[in-house]
Amino acid sequence: MDRLENTIRPYAWGSTTAIPRLLGTEPTGEPQAEMWMGAHPGAPSRTARGTLAEVIDAAPEKELGTACVARFGPRLPFLLKLLAAGAPLSLQVHPGLEQARKGFEDEERRGIPVDAPHRNYKDANHKPELICALTEFDGLCGFRDPLRAAALLDSLGVDSLKPYADLLHARPADAALREVLTAILTADPEEMARTVADAAAACDRLGGDLAPYAVIAHHYPGDPGVIAAMLLNHVRLQPGEALYLGAGVPHAYLSGLGVEIMANSDNVLRCGLTPKHVDVPELLRIVRFEAGDPSVLRPEATPDGEEVYDTPTDEFRLSRYVLPAGGAVHDLTRPAPQILLCTAGTVRAGEHELTPGQSVFAAAGEKTEVTGTGTLFRATVVP
Repeated sequence: MDRLENTIRPYAWGSTTAIPRLLGTEPTGEPQAEMWMGAHPGAPSRTARGTLAEVIDAAPEKELGTACVARFGPRLPFLLKLLAAGAPLSLQVHPGLEQARKGFEDEERRGIPVDAPHRNYKDANHKPELICALTEFDGLCGFRDPLRAAALLDSLGVDSLKPYADLLHARPADAALREVLTAILTADPEEMARTVADAAAACDRLGGDLAPYAVIAHHYPGDPGVIAAMLLNHVRLQPGEALYLGAGVPHAYLSGLGVEIMANSDNVLRCGLTPKHVDVPELLRIVRFEAGDPSVLRPEATPDGEEVYDTPTDEFRLSRYVLPAGGAVHDLTRPAPQILLCTAGTVRAGEHELTPGQSVFAAAGEKTEVTGTGTLFRATVVP
């Protein structure tokens, strides 16, 4: 197995303390938003043999296994992260596989540089993702029932929100949500800035379930995404709980520390809470206007003690082992690539002793035995 040295990304929304606290290091005073574990070209993990991307490129079938290469190509199909949100992330959606392929081909054909700020599709892949909470974790996920969203807007007592609330009483629900989100994102910027300010003041005054929106508005004053966020379900995960985010589901992470895994893609369409480009027509084509309560995932235990977070995605499979003192050795060997991440205690993976925040890569078929006392997350592909 290869011990991984991983890059921490200093995005502005990152917590200054959460990742250092897990790693047992001193904060630098700068945001530490994400720690990447994998072979993404933007920040591949480093090993004694070179970057993980270089290791895999040199012998993809040896490192990934023939079945994995046949299904996903000669690259690691997932990216594992520690994510530490100290401020709200952008409100966003990800395309499905066919949508990503067509969007990427269209932008390539039109000659839009891949690093252009108005480019939507950086690659031809989809980006399903799963976030598992290590601490209490707040986020927004999927649309509320339109009548509940209308009641929230009405409760603020802001006159300029009343037309949106009235539209949300229309049926069917998907048409109402589409019409309102479109109206919010295409409203006059000056008028919307005043609406956001009035709504934020009301949320701050009323508190309770409305308090998160006051926080969002504090970070993104005047941004129409503040009102769009009120259309979504607010979710609070407890440690060990997770959310799966499939194609077209609008979402945003607000605060907390978690383990995130995703298909290896950079395709993001933003709805707001960002200074970056928002392509409203393309966004409206990708968003799934389906209302409902978000499904909070809890792991399902297997007979050998592995706790699996079941999702419909083949590119990744996330599970964890909570290892008791004096417990048995677990043989995790499998014919597919794996990344093992310790988040609590001390765990031995082969010859490597792992403490919180440390990780290893195990090539396909490599003997992988783990023992110790602590919590170990296992990232791999679906068999």
